[in-house]
Amino acid sequence: MTANWEKIEKNVGVLSVEIEAEKVAAALDKAFRKVVQKANVPGFRKGKVPRTIFESRFGVESLYQDAIDILLPEAYTEAVDQAGIEPVDRPEVDVEQFGKGQTFKFKAKVTVKPEVKLGDYQGLEAPAADTEVTEEELNKELERLQQRHAELVVVDEGPAQQGDVTVIDFEGSLDGEPFEGGKGERYSLELGSGSFIPGFEDQVVGMNIAEDKDINVSFPESYHAENLAGKPVVFKVTLHEIKRKNLPALDDEFAKDVSEFDTLEEYKQDLAAKLKESKAKEAESAREAAVVDKASEAAEVDIPDVMIDTEIDQMMKDFESRLRMQGMNLELYFQFSGQNEEALKEQMKADAQKRVRNNLVLEAVAKAENLDVTAAEVEDELANLSKTYNRPAEELRSIFEANGYMDTLSSDLKVRKAVQFIIEHSKTA
Repeated sequence: MTANWEKIEKNVGVLSVEIEAEKVAAALDKAFRKVVQKANVPGFRKGKVPRTIFESRFGVESLYQDAIDILLPEAYTEAVDQAGIEPVDRPEVDVEQFGKGQTFKFKAKVTVKPEVKLGDYQGLEAPAADTEVTEEELNKELERLQQRHAELVVVDEGPAQQGDVTVIDFEGSLDGEPFEGGKGERYSLELGSGSFIPGFEDQVVGMNIAEDKDINVSFPESYHAENLAGKPVVFKVTLHEIKRKNLPALDDEFAKDVSEFDTLEEYKQDLAAKLKESKAKEAESAREAAVVDKASEAAEVDIPDVMIDTEIDQMMKDFESRLRMQGMNLELYFQFSGQNEEALKEQMKADAQKRVRNNLVLEAVAKAENLDVTAAEVEDELANLSKTYNRPAEELRSIFEANGYMDTLSSDLKVRKAVQFIIEHSKTA
């Protein structure tokens, strides 16, 4: 096989490939063995039609597409390796020649990973870490823990307040007609959570148990359903229950209930130490982000749109996965937030561009500094992942190998080494 790569514009080129006639013949044989199993020819059982009779009846051309499907994937992969390119999208393939007794010629228009021209990535200034824990920060953390361990108590009378968890029925209508997705029964809504259309929760505040009320709100202009976007609607709401948080007192008993300490003072000291450790990690992450951003800004790289789109798609998958863990899905999120998929993707675009750019620059730094990953480092990472996911390292290796993720694992480790290199060669601002 021969393969020739020719760049035609920034990150796009044409891969011209020619495959030997012998391989074409072998692919045609394989295609025949596949197709003959389904061929109906009078006087012959399926799978038993001689090749000559099959070709005289259907023509050898009837095997071409199957033979191409057999040859092309492997040939393209081999050609990419020969050319030393890194495609970032599916190729546009044009078959130029294929036939019995001929070589197989095709061209593939390919978008490849862009070249990076590095700027300064050593001696960059990074902010100094601030790990001191203030009294205000400690009190906020205690308040958060107090809220977390609050008991929900059913309120028998009195109006609903901000922070209450209410159980409601609701049904929305537009111009007097109910609309799809606007109805719910025995729905638990925390007032002040911002999970409903702006203005809805504020109007539930003040309602009493068993009270009915018409709530007037308008959907956001960017709402995903065009028939509702920007439209004023009415929700008929019935309040069934009010549950209010009963906050525990911040005393020694609280410390005993939520920790291994006997006194609140001991618990506060431990909490302060943990907050200090957390701030140190956050500060280190901020330092890393700052120097990587500076190295990225100093570099020159023209990123193909397809790489941005791929990153956005991955971010969408991650976002949907997090929603599922919270008992939601994208459809519900779009209903409650007033966004649609297009708007959410547009919102993610800047972050996706930054992620792709930073990753490309870090890969270039790793290459420039010959930062290789050893087999022992890969084993160490598998061992770490084994602890995280509570699965044997060998099982994870098998999964990674079966799905072609081992190269990705090595690339991730190499990028981490590049980050560490930039940090080690930075200076404190």
